Amino acid sequence: MMPSTPERIFIGLMSGTSADSMDAVLTRSDHNGFSTLGFASLPYPADKQQWLRHSALADQLPVNEIMHLDRFIATASVAVIQQLLKQYDVAAADVCAIGSHGHTLRHQSQPDGFTWQIGDPSWIAEHSGICCVADFRRRDVAAGGHGAPLVPAFHQLVFEQPDQQRMVLNIGGIANLTILKGAHTLGFDTGPGNALMDEYCQRYLNLPCDHNGEIAASGQADQALVDDWLAAAFFTAPPPKSTGREQFSLPRLEIPLRTMKAADALATLTEWTARSIALAVQQFGHAQGELLICGGGLHNHSLIDRLAAHLPNHQLRSTATAGIHPGWIEAAAFAWLAKQTLDSLPGNLPGVTGARGPRILGAIYPA
Repeated sequence: MMPSTPERIFIGLMSGTSADSMDAVLTRSDHNGFSTLGFASLPYPADKQQWLRHSALADQLPVNEIMHLDRFIATASVAVIQQLLKQYDVAAADVCAIGSHGHTLRHQSQPDGFTWQIGDPSWIAEHSGICCVADFRRRDVAAGGHGAPLVPAFHQLVFEQPDQQRMVLNIGGIANLTILKGAHTLGFDTGPGNALMDEYCQRYLNLPCDHNGEIAASGQADQALVDDWLAAAFFTAPPPKSTGREQFSLPRLEIPLRTMKAADALATLTEWTARSIALAVQQFGHAQGELLICGGGLHNHSLIDRLAAHLPNHQLRSTATAGIHPGWIEAAAFAWLAKQTLDSLPGNLPGVTGARGPRILGAIYPA
């Protein structure tokens, strides 16, 4: 008789390109597999959100400012961990490890790729009293990969069904797509997600986002402008590929948007996001089947409606229908990556990231 797999608790942390909050997910690994138990989120103050977004696009940053950013992300991490533990009545001693994604300050694709996530893991381990596993992306980059996306390996674990054609779409600041097909699973960034729509609202409307896509729904998209934007080489390049705010930021696009009504500008940005995702599905994905959606973009009804219009042969559903809350996926993935690291198991899919082979990712910072 095989020994049973011991139950272990992990916490995953995620601060995404939207730079609006630090999210934490409580997870369990046991003989039944990997499951999610709870969630907590710590919104960043408005000035800190602006600070993070500016820093992600700045050509140069003083060293002292980088260090202050690093400490801010680390202290936010500890605060949300403490919030999560209290909320679900879990002792720090009962948690095996924290998987911390950190906050991406820079990401550049191969060749000559690099990626940098801030959020001092030594500080997290010291002040949470829990082992912290962090810096997951750079080993993949060192092995010739893009270091992103890493979440498709988790998607494969929790969502793949051998008798179903399934894809998973995460719409965060940048959107990424996973095409589940066993050993041939693909995953890649498709281009803009929420980032440009949110940035437009923050810059021109003094709003954090277009709530439910209501403003865009009242506008008219400029399809010729969308066609022009979609002509960028990134959209037709084959995977593996990844991108970030360095390539998709409002200052690169806003000249034609300045003369539009806000509703039309947001409708145009929404249409671009929807069409870029649909193009990725049509080029590289299943011709039909389920498209499970997670991330904040799921709440943008205009975006989902436009995506459905461009993908009439697919069933668009929340990941909740497959067992995991759509807002929990990315943080949960980094909890699982921490487990992989501690178990000396690979965390990347080379066919997704382009790395030379499977690699054990991350560095371990004992409590």
